[in-house]
Amino acid sequence: MALVTVSIGSNIERETHLTACLDALAERFDGLRLSRVYESEPVGFEDGRNFYNLVAAFDSDWSVGELQAWCKRLEFANGRRADSPKFSPRTLDVDLLTVGELTGEHDGVALPRAEIRHHAFVLKPLAELLPDVRHPEDGRRYAELWTAFEADDQALWPADFPWRGKSLPLDA
Repeated sequence: MALVTVSIGSNIERETHLTACLDALAERFDGLRLSRVYESEPVGFEDGRNFYNLVAAFDSDWSVGELQAWCKRLEFANGRRADSPKFSPRTLDVDLLTVGELTGEHDGVALPRAEIRHHAFVLKPLAELLPDVRHPEDGRRYAELWTAFEADDQALWPADFPWRGKSLPLDA
């Protein structure tokens, strides 16, 4: 079993699509852990709708290709279109961040995902969720990466997001 992390985001009907995503993750994978939800301004998008973002972690023995295909099916089931431009509004975005300690390209997916070290909306929830876990390439703990991160131009703030009757993050 490997610890898998995914970044989840939405800026169209955010509550509906994030809830559907979390329900699907909880149904499919054991040991689901979730960061709090953060609201963030879109990075690189012309459409000004803010995103909700969070990170989920779970255990899986699936291959990278199986995980990637499952994430894409989940996006499409929630209205994401394969032909959408890269920087366009989205109902659901589910990106593999890490699969255990894997590095390099696996089944066409580059791991760990570069966005971990470049986007506050990925790194902050990851550092919150798994502060003592080390980045597979960099070797520093996610909490250390967040402390060193310069997020001046990447505003994000906690958003109250109830799931299954409780606010995230869920108490252990």
